[in-house]
Amino acid sequence: MPSASTPPSRAGERLAPLRALPPWAGDAVAVAITLLATGLRLLLDPVLPPGFPFLTFFPAVVLTTFFFGLRPGIVCAVLSGLAAWYFFINPINSFVLNAQTALALIFYAFIVTVDIALIHWMRVAGERLAAERAVTADLYEQQRTMFQELQHRVANNMQFVAALLALQKRKIADDPRAAAEAFDEAQARLETIARIHRRLYDPSRIDQPVGQYLQELCSDLLEATGARNIVCLVDVPPLRFDLARLTTLSLLVVEVVTNALKHAFTESARGTITIRLEQLQGSMTALTITDDGPGIPADFDPTASRSLGFRIVQGLAAQLDGTLTYANDGGTVVRLVFPGGRAA
Repeated sequence: MPSASTPPSRAGERLAPLRALPPWAGDAVAVAITLLATGLRLLLDPVLPPGFPFLTFFPAVVLTTFFFGLRPGIVCAVLSGLAAWYFFINPINSFVLNAQTALALIFYAFIVTVDIALIHWMRVAGERLAAERAVTADLYEQQRTMFQELQHRVANNMQFVAALLALQKRKIADDPRAAAEAFDEAQARLETIARIHRRLYDPSRIDQPVGQYLQELCSDLLEATGARNIVCLVDVPPLRFDLARLTTLSLLVVEVVTNALKHAFTESARGTITIRLEQLQGSMTALTITDDGPGIPADFDPTASRSLGFRIVQGLAAQLDGTLTYANDGGTVVRLVFPGGRAA
């Protein structure tokens, strides 16, 4: 049994492979342990005082239940009780039931029932703690990734505001009379950034069609970056996602589209960014984001990139339990395959 310093959840994790055995294997182990306990009790019989018919059977039941689970423990308890009754309770080598025998068997049944119940409840509690720990770890990872994404987004927004103010400053220097217009333009772009953030974190958006939601999101991004020569096409069937998955998916789309706007096109070039969602077999969904820019280098490895943006995209994909791939096919192609999504 685990020591007092061993958390029940860790003990349960260590014993999980034993409890994953098929039922017949656990029953076979229970029979073998019963035979071993019977043989050991027969060896000890000459040196023991009269009585003690269940001496080796109690540990057998406890160990079987602890290591192999409830059903093998019950099998071991029943077989051990029969073996003790036949070989070690008077009259020996018979199943005669009298008052003394009945009392001994009731005592045995009470003890093994309490042992099995306690061990089973401890195992269930350990598994529950392990599951809660896994959920806590997953929530922590999600919060860490979201915090990184928030920091990255704030930093990007600050850089954008600085660049915007520098641009407006140059306009004012060229024509001081355009100061009011320049500040109006800067204000409009900052309001667009705020609108993007409100759209991302607005729970009421959960009932909006995903295609319309992503189209508005992309329109806000194009407006915020001033990319007037870029077109964003959204091809999405009627799908629905829960709020958590839609938020994570939106953050990933924002990150990938922003990277495309920053790196895939020159300032005066025309271009197209296409976003597609499609349902696959096995309750899987594929998100594909493509641009018609020069594309990523052939030897590009996103997992080895030190860019925070790529790490954030990888973290968001992991939150969706998805597989993320990059390719160059007439431009950069980012594809995410993940479970979830249902017809609207």
